[in-house]
Amino acid sequence: MNRNVVYIIRFVALVLFQVLVVNHIRLGGYVHPCIYLIFILLLPINIPDWQLLLLGFGLGLCVDIFTGTPGLHAGATTLMAYSRPAILRLVSGHQKLENVVEPNLGQLGGVWFLRYMLCMVLVHHFALFFLESFSFRLILQVLLRIVISVPVSIFLMIIILFLFQREKKQEAH
Repeated sequence: MNRNVVYIIRFVALVLFQVLVVNHIRLGGYVHPCIYLIFILLLPINIPDWQLLLLGFGLGLCVDIFTGTPGLHAGATTLMAYSRPAILRLVSGHQKLENVVEPNLGQLGGVWFLRYMLCMVLVHHFALFFLESFSFRLILQVLLRIVISVPVSIFLMIIILFLFQREKKQEAH
């Protein structure tokens, strides 16, 4: 299947799953998992920066439109997309990513991908929750939301990635 079609399907499926399912899971006022971030995480490593920023903004804007949060997700995902090249360099260290088309668990290993995912989700959640509160008065509540939401988001994203990775392997056989 054409890679662009895969990205479009992934974009639509993740946004719909986020706004129709995940946003309605109530785990208290402090837990706000975000699984739609998988889209930015799995984009090709060599994608031009301008495309990465546009896709990050578009992804966040779609979530904002469905959830009625004007600009919060768009701002957070754009910052996440902007930070992605630096995070890739930081997480990779001396490891070369020339032969890797897109970051995933299979090619780069679980520890590498977990560090990459943790950095990206932290950037997103810091931006999202601080934009939402728009005050340093609530800094303890914001930090608590980040500390609780980041692991929940990562856990849900890993489950989704494993489900679809296993499905791809079964299709190949």
